[in-house]
Amino acid sequence: MSPKAEAPDFSVVICAYTEDRWEDILAAVASVRRQTLPPLETLLVVDHNPALLRRLRDRYEGEREVRVLANAGPRGLSSGRNTGIAASLGHFVAFLDDDAVAEPDWLRYFAEGYDDERVMAVGGRTLPAWASGRRPAWFPQEFDWVVGCTYRGLPPGKVRVRNVLGGNASFRRAAFDACGGFATGIGRDGDRRPLGCEETELCIRLTRALPDAVLLIDDRAVIHHRVPAVREQFRYFGGRSYAEGMSKALVARSVGAGKGLESERRYTTRVLPAGVVRGLRDAALGRRGGAGRAGAIVAGVVAAAAGYVVGGVRAGRGGAAFSSGPIANTAPSEAAR
Repeated sequence: MSPKAEAPDFSVVICAYTEDRWEDILAAVASVRRQTLPPLETLLVVDHNPALLRRLRDRYEGEREVRVLANAGPRGLSSGRNTGIAASLGHFVAFLDDDAVAEPDWLRYFAEGYDDERVMAVGGRTLPAWASGRRPAWFPQEFDWVVGCTYRGLPPGKVRVRNVLGGNASFRRAAFDACGGFATGIGRDGDRRPLGCEETELCIRLTRALPDAVLLIDDRAVIHHRVPAVREQFRYFGGRSYAEGMSKALVARSVGAGKGLESERRYTTRVLPAGVVRGLRDAALGRRGGAGRAGAIVAGVVAAAAGYVVGGVRAGRGGAAFSSGPIANTAPSEAAR
């Protein structure tokens, strides 16, 4: 089958773990149903929460296009995604955060990227939906990754990248056949640390397994990611920056600092200094939040660096590890029970 014939054949995986996001989960599923390129199926994977699992199964009972699954692996986002991959029927697997909604052409733009058979992954642009209705004046766009969104410094348009961002991404099934699934022990587990980088590690592993593989971001594939009030606070900003540093240390230990920190070097030596200068200039011109943004960038760098050092020490002592492997086959009838 040609890539163009396969492109509409998407399975969408949404991982959920808490009933606190009930309305968000329903909104995420509804946004998938509104796609101009309808998916083959939507898989809701529930992370070790029996009450939420029962509630979602009751909500979508009899709806064949939505399947509700229990995470078949250890607790955490990576295992949830791997469960969804194993149970999916599509030739392409897309991932959407449970607290995000996709614009109607989200999957269509993903599909266009796969016209080239070398393309193994296509990601999109994630915009913050602030609980307060507006970005906090002190919050720098360069650190929007803290709240799971596309940050200033990523190239615009449809471009080749080292890695896609996991909450708004898609992969050709052959990618998982080549390198296995998401590594466990590195990504989100509720609100515990470390909190990220599992997609970075997977994408680096993928390009090592398939040296000709192409990974893209198309910023027309847009989702809107809810940012709750607690994540608008500086305390969360600092803690999440620290956790990112810890995760980067694990990735660098696994795949080497060369690839593991390749994009981060440009980010820290070019993007962030420019952001500090921009903030200080805004402060000098009397613009709201300028000094705060400059200070937040510096604080975020310090926190991430501290996390990297601590993560490196723990990894060196064997106190932090993660594993990855092939995706197990899960029969749809069994997974849906």
